[in-house]
Amino acid sequence: MHETAKSATRVLIVDDHPVVVSGCRSLFASDKTVKIDEAADAKAGHRAFMQKRPDVTVIDIKLPDVSGFELLRRIRKDDPDARIIMFSMNDDPAFVVRAVEMGAQGYLSKSDDPRMFVKAVRKVAAGERFISPHLAEAIAFAGAAIKANPASQMSARELEILRLLGRGDKIVDVASALGISYKTVANTTSLLKQKLGAKNHSDLVRIAVELELD
Repeated sequence: MHETAKSATRVLIVDDHPVVVSGCRSLFASDKTVKIDEAADAKAGHRAFMQKRPDVTVIDIKLPDVSGFELLRRIRKDDPDARIIMFSMNDDPAFVVRAVEMGAQGYLSKSDDPRMFVKAVRKVAAGERFISPHLAEAIAFAGAAIKANPASQMSARELEILRLLGRGDKIVDVASALGISYKTVANTTSLLKQKLGAKNHSDLVRIAVELELD
């Protein structure tokens, strides 16, 4: 994408931490070729994406309603060409691989040098990909560990259901958050118990918490 004075790069940041959003804004404060919009949760983020159609959407994985992965799935369903960067405190290589598999063009760690954020936005806006260098290196040396991580054996929907159960949501709450039926969540929960060797529902919740899906 060629930036011109008439056509600014529109960036949507979906993050519920005002300090993080403010920091991201300040990185582009003197750059008139970048326009930033923001949203604090997945529902508002999806609505803002549909209204603004940003060139790049930066999504925090840990959002207050559903996860950034679920928002990524929803946006990609509406716009397969959407350019998305996942932004997270979680540096697990399995999460980076999952994000890329789901269609993200970038993955940034919140512990990165802020200049990486600017670089990532510019590269992804230009149609390229960007993964934090230390995460790319971790992926290169973690092949077996990634395959062993239960997260790599689950679909995006299964991961989201497990994550919501892990934070204490009841099946009816999960169904409401994801806009699917109670029966679908209950059936998926049963399958997850088999996949993860959980003895009962509380054991499944324990496993979900241990996996640190946020």
